[in-house]
Amino acid sequence: MSFFELITSLTPVLAVLIFLVILRLPASIAMPVSFALTVLLSLVFWKVPLIQISASTVEGIIIAFTILWIVFGAILLLNTLQNSGAMETIRTGFSVISPDRRVQVIIIAWLFGSFIEGAAGFGTPAALAAPLLVALGFPPLAAVSLALIADSSAVSFGAVGTPVMVGIDQGLRQGGTLAGQVEQSIGSQSMIDYLSGIASQAVSIDLFIGSFIPLLLVVMLTRFFGQNRSFKEGLALWKFSLFAGLSFTVPALLVATFLGPEFPSIIGGLVGLLVVIPAAKRGFLLPDEVWDFETRENLQTEFVPDRKMPIWLAWVPYLLVAVFLVLTRLELLPFKGWLRSFKAGWTNILGTDISTQFEPLYLPGTIFVVVMLLTFFIHKMSMHQVKETFTQSLFTIKGSIISLMAAVPMVRIFINSGVNDADLVSMPMELATLVSGLVGEGWPFVAPLIGALGSFISGSATFSNMMFSLFQFSVADQIGAAPETVLSLQVLGANAGNMVCVLNVVAAASVVHLSGKEGQIIRITVVPMLLYVLLSGSIGALVLYFF
Repeated sequence: MSFFELITSLTPVLAVLIFLVILRLPASIAMPVSFALTVLLSLVFWKVPLIQISASTVEGIIIAFTILWIVFGAILLLNTLQNSGAMETIRTGFSVISPDRRVQVIIIAWLFGSFIEGAAGFGTPAALAAPLLVALGFPPLAAVSLALIADSSAVSFGAVGTPVMVGIDQGLRQGGTLAGQVEQSIGSQSMIDYLSGIASQAVSIDLFIGSFIPLLLVVMLTRFFGQNRSFKEGLALWKFSLFAGLSFTVPALLVATFLGPEFPSIIGGLVGLLVVIPAAKRGFLLPDEVWDFETRENLQTEFVPDRKMPIWLAWVPYLLVAVFLVLTRLELLPFKGWLRSFKAGWTNILGTDISTQFEPLYLPGTIFVVVMLLTFFIHKMSMHQVKETFTQSLFTIKGSIISLMAAVPMVRIFINSGVNDADLVSMPMELATLVSGLVGEGWPFVAPLIGALGSFISGSATFSNMMFSLFQFSVADQIGAAPETVLSLQVLGANAGNMVCVLNVVAAASVVHLSGKEGQIIRITVVPMLLYVLLSGSIGALVLYFF
């Protein structure tokens, strides 16, 4: 690659860092500018045909619509619960479990978020957990940042194992069949067993990282959002935090080892909730001093119910979301097939090889809307409240439309840039090849970073695994490392990238009225992301070279 080709391939990354993080522009401005730069440089230096860029843009707009549908559904559900008075009851219920904000963020962002990640994935946990935290009195910036950080370990097995079962599987194929070196390496072993081995190894490494995520959450909560700006107040909860971390990671490890990649996050999150909530109620491993914010000014009390809603009734919508997500994701039941049978999209867009389609009935956003409609009747809401809910939701989402309609097409141009007249492979593959040539046998330290880069740019751990799995396998083969271990590091890196993924940040920010603050959110989440990547690479290197 020439210097200008290198700059072109780095444009999606540099643009986000410069415009969002350094210049602190709102995403509604930064993303269109980044898109325009990507188009210009792709045409001039990468020599991507205009028709390819146009098709990628159309593809990106279609994908952006699916993301907006999920976000809109989450916002509708949130506003419905606020307007019905359910959020006030839920807040009171969490105070009964524990009034300690550190405990609340662990239960909601870490455990409830992990369960939702396992069922739905694709940014859904942050879209649900962040507004719930805000409704409980958390500052919006804290709610979004901590929800994104918490949605990390569970991402390996999000959406019923999609990042592994689809991402890794498809990523190791060429033209619909396994790549030659992969097929030779697997031998007589079935693909599902091979994927299960990768999943088990990934969660084994993550046992030493993910188990500490709850502690990281509470330390960041007290240090950056507490009155005293104290690390010590977060560290005081280390025993309970580690207990909560292990309550998810240990069941997830057992499920990944003995049942496969589909259900570690779902079962891990559910077991964690069943174990940690009763423990919190009894004060198990909790310090005597309760931690809270300096003021409660962020508590949303615009709609105070005329009647006291029972706690079970307030939680019915969230329970319905969880049940519907699980029922529609299980292969054993017919619902998944029914919902996925209806597809929309565009094949061979503008005459290119680019095609995209989505399943509107299967998207989590559709489930959110269905539950929202049911909630109108379950909570006996008035027509005025219904109208107010839709008005609020439409007003909230408008800030995300411009951002996502520019960000996603930019990503698709980046990914589809393999079709060009410059005799280059796609931009992500050129970057990965450049890095692998520089680090050589130090690749285990870099492999998670490549996975994180994929999620950061593509907006999905599944897409990251699709982009880089075969590349990671090839590098492992070249340096004599176990491909399964390197692929597990790819999976963990894709998890980490989920914390700073532009698409997730924009979506979650819009739900809690923080559009324009995306750069500030990324500045908070980038350090945990890098820490996750560094620890994954270090432990992976130990596994490869010493065991």
